[in-house]
Amino acid sequence: MIEIYAAILGASIGIAGMSVSGFTRRTSESREAVIRLTAAVESIAGKLEELHQDMKEDRRTIYSRLNEHGNRITLLESKER
Repeated sequence: MIEIYAAILGASIGIAGMSVSGFTRRTSESREAVIRLTAAVESIAGKLEELHQDMKEDRRTIYSRLNEHGNRITLLESKER
């Protein structure tokens, strides 16, 4: 009878040990996944900021050229009169 109790106790300890190690492994994997995702989000945020700056510079260039062309058109229209 003691052998049965010992076997049940041993099996219980084995299952509990596997559960704890599985939980620890899953926690570690989750932590690593969060770190990877955080790094990816930070990278994307940096790329978006670069894109935003490029768009601002392009917009300045375009409006500057449009202004120059507008001035030239005004000058040409005034010469025709």
